[in-house]
Amino acid sequence: MSGPRADQPLRRVRLDALAFGGDYNPDQWSEETWHEDIRLMREAGVNMVSLPIFSWPQLEPEPGVYDWAWLDRIIDLLWDAGIAIDLATATATPPSWLLRAHPEMAPWDADGHRLEFGSRQTYCPSSPIWRENVARMARAMAERYGEHPGLAMWHISNEYGDHTSRCWCPESARHFRRWLQERYGDLDGLNEAWGVNVWGQRYTSWEHIETPKRAPGPVNPTKLLDFERFSSDALLELFQIEIDVLREVTPDIAVTTNFMSMFRDLDYWDFAAVEDVVTDDAYPDPADPTSHVGAALNYGLMRALKDGQPWLLLESSASATSWRDVNVPKAPGKIRVESLQAVAHGSDAVMFFQWRQAKYGQEKFHSSMLGHRGERSRSFRETKALGLELQKLEAVRGTRVRSRVGLVVDWDSWWGSSAAESLPSQRLQWAQQARAWHRALYALGQPVDAVRAAGPFDRYDVVVVPNLYIAEQEHADALAAFVERGGHLVVGPFSGVVDATEKVHDGGAPGPLRTLLGIEVDEQWPLADGETEQIAYAGETLTVPSWSEWIEADDDVQVRGTYASGELAGLPAVTCRPVGRGSAWYVSAMIDHDGMLPLFRDVLRTAGLPARDHVDLDVEVVTRADDTTDYTFYLNHGRAPVAVELPGPGFDLLTGARHSDRLDLDRYGVAVLASPRADTIPTATPIPVKEDA
Repeated sequence: MSGPRADQPLRRVRLDALAFGGDYNPDQWSEETWHEDIRLMREAGVNMVSLPIFSWPQLEPEPGVYDWAWLDRIIDLLWDAGIAIDLATATATPPSWLLRAHPEMAPWDADGHRLEFGSRQTYCPSSPIWRENVARMARAMAERYGEHPGLAMWHISNEYGDHTSRCWCPESARHFRRWLQERYGDLDGLNEAWGVNVWGQRYTSWEHIETPKRAPGPVNPTKLLDFERFSSDALLELFQIEIDVLREVTPDIAVTTNFMSMFRDLDYWDFAAVEDVVTDDAYPDPADPTSHVGAALNYGLMRALKDGQPWLLLESSASATSWRDVNVPKAPGKIRVESLQAVAHGSDAVMFFQWRQAKYGQEKFHSSMLGHRGERSRSFRETKALGLELQKLEAVRGTRVRSRVGLVVDWDSWWGSSAAESLPSQRLQWAQQARAWHRALYALGQPVDAVRAAGPFDRYDVVVVPNLYIAEQEHADALAAFVERGGHLVVGPFSGVVDATEKVHDGGAPGPLRTLLGIEVDEQWPLADGETEQIAYAGETLTVPSWSEWIEADDDVQVRGTYASGELAGLPAVTCRPVGRGSAWYVSAMIDHDGMLPLFRDVLRTAGLPARDHVDLDVEVVTRADDTTDYTFYLNHGRAPVAVELPGPGFDLLTGARHSDRLDLDRYGVAVLASPRADTIPTATPIPVKEDA
């Protein structure tokens, strides 16, 4: 699969400022409205819009018959006003004439039902017809607009996998078989990998292999895992088809596709590797007062996908969405603090879906920068103020987030521990475990980057592995090298259980991690629903809500916590093995949030990193830096004012004020303090002190 070579510089977005704007759908409005839109965009400081994402039917109303005139006009009008274009290839969904001419390109669900036209992404990712047409449309767009000076970057498709991440149609089955042949070579290799001697699953012909539709009982777990891998790869191939066309016609223009934060169905490590810039669509739930904690982990992934380089927030909501069961609006001030949180975590853009709120269709109740009341809308007043404020943060553009903690994000383990039915418990889920561990680190004041299971880990003092269900020797070797040179590793339960073909490692868990951790798992010990157990840890009692393990430790392993109740009472629960200049910890249980705090406080202090004594999820401190300057974002995600003790003086880019010992933040308040770059990261040293509202 082609893509940027390691020695080839990535193409940069052609915009010399923090990007601010949103999706724009001019084909839903009159040309008179276009002029009003552009006037208000300029007033609000908009400098980039995304279009025409869903406009293929308007651009090609009949096969081979194009209508470019309206798009020519709006692109020219925008660029004349100084507004750059994140130009979509318009391949996010097929026009009706294409699907009606080729109904075989429609997707099927797992029950064998063909999905109908009437929404979006009504295509099978493996369809040759669809692939041929997206390549044709991408070429037409590139040839038409590739030399336009307003083109800032290419936006391929839209939110891959949002509606069609898996397809079970006959074409997908044929593609799945080809993918398996390439992976395993022959049927003997496949039968060995899939362990087909269980339940009489042996295949004697490639044609006997189908996509894993519903079956009388549990389906082979390796087949399910391979179908997850294949489905991600099928969409990656589709993405690459358009990349190849665009790089042929417009070799100097950056390409992207918008991700959907921590999204299970696509391995974003692979997708990011072939594009030039990472972009994300982020929609924290306004009904959840702690949604900013999960957003921080999502953003830690986005910046990590391109080795710490800045990314772009390409979509967010100005207030309520339209796709939740209950769509709660954002309180005044939330737009600002959530947008600046993304900038704090490495985004060089704040973009919204969408510019003008729709009058009709599925998203007419989705908030926009310009609401149904026009410039009188609260969303317009607040986003306009934000756009003007962003101009004061130009100094942070291109800088990188300073973090000393990495969290392993591994799609194979995510898929393997969630796709199959035949697991010790359905209560231990990769995403839930990852978010719980991140939440504790966040509460202790540490920004967290995502990292791959095989590294590199060079930038980190602490690496945490909430779950690595599928572990190979390369993972163990990379983690061992990290610990030997002074790193501190924490591995969570149900790790090192199987290899890449879902076979249990000889000797059981933790498989290739066994020597490094110095423990063996005798038996997984999930708890029945409603039951809890306890762990005694450093004078505290930690609660175990759903998962424990019977483990045995080597003589050189320190037992830091033991089970204090239940059948495992007295057995090791948390261990630490000194290795080289570092340490390797194993946590054998799922532990509730309060229990993770003393454990990770121990780990951080062992690594020489600060950890808050006073925990306040509302207060977040994140630092972006260049070679000489730290730009530290202090964010209050809460409804009450707070005071923060500062590690040193700084100059607030937003207000021009200087602060030395203390910083007061109003409800949803933000300050961005510039100071000389410190030897230590200033993100974890401030101690927030709550005040009365």
